[in-house]
Amino acid sequence: MSQIRQPAVAGQFYPADPQQLHQVIRTYLDDAENKGGVPKALIAPHAGYIYSGAVAGSVYNLLKPCHNTIRTVVLLGPSHRVGFRGLAVPSADYFATPLGNVAVDQKKITEISDLPLVKIMDNAHILEHSLEVQIPFLQEIFDDFAIVPIVVGDATPAEVGEVLERLWGGSETLIVVSSDLSHYHDYETARKMDSATSAAIEHLDIEQIGYQSACGRIPVNGLLTVAHKLGMTAKTIDLRNSGDTAGSKDSVVGYGAYVFH
Repeated sequence: MSQIRQPAVAGQFYPADPQQLHQVIRTYLDDAENKGGVPKALIAPHAGYIYSGAVAGSVYNLLKPCHNTIRTVVLLGPSHRVGFRGLAVPSADYFATPLGNVAVDQKKITEISDLPLVKIMDNAHILEHSLEVQIPFLQEIFDDFAIVPIVVGDATPAEVGEVLERLWGGSETLIVVSSDLSHYHDYETARKMDSATSAAIEHLDIEQIGYQSACGRIPVNGLLTVAHKLGMTAKTIDLRNSGDTAGSKDSVVGYGAYVFH
């Protein structure tokens, strides 16, 4: 019998009604500008859609031309609920959202299972939103795909990079890193911090992305390590914060969208 990881934040971070969810995501995608070609990898935010959905839509919109060619999405995000050392993969066969079930590519997970930091940890996935909120965007765009969902705990950029290199694949594989930027600063402070973080991402400079820069700094820095090794270029597609979208400017969370070619 198939194991299905049920949604944890449907009705909270995004609509639980399938039709409403479809309409919300289509609006985010349709409102986005097309600012370049299809990326090999991207970074997208993971807050509630009213706060960060438009920023996520700005980068997911670029994937429309490869709706029928991407077959595997390697999805990495930080752990908000469970503290652990390493990278957690699920035993589940599917991840469910209101838009349906997405298969977990257990064959790809087997390809990294010999790495000492990779472990099956379902408790790291059960309540984690950083991966879940990305999946409806992927479902809206791609015709037929599977995911390799990885919740990242304490790890070095090189350790995350080793996992990414194993899973990198070719044009059929997309890498998605889920991360918000600064948290709970005033609007102007956040803008300065997030601009500096965006510059560091564009320069593939892991030394400048620390604890205060991004909640997903560990998977982000893993991606930057591989991108530097492969001679890739990074570009900021969108940069806003909750003060720009749906919140007060007194205490904001930053959201950025980035592509890697």
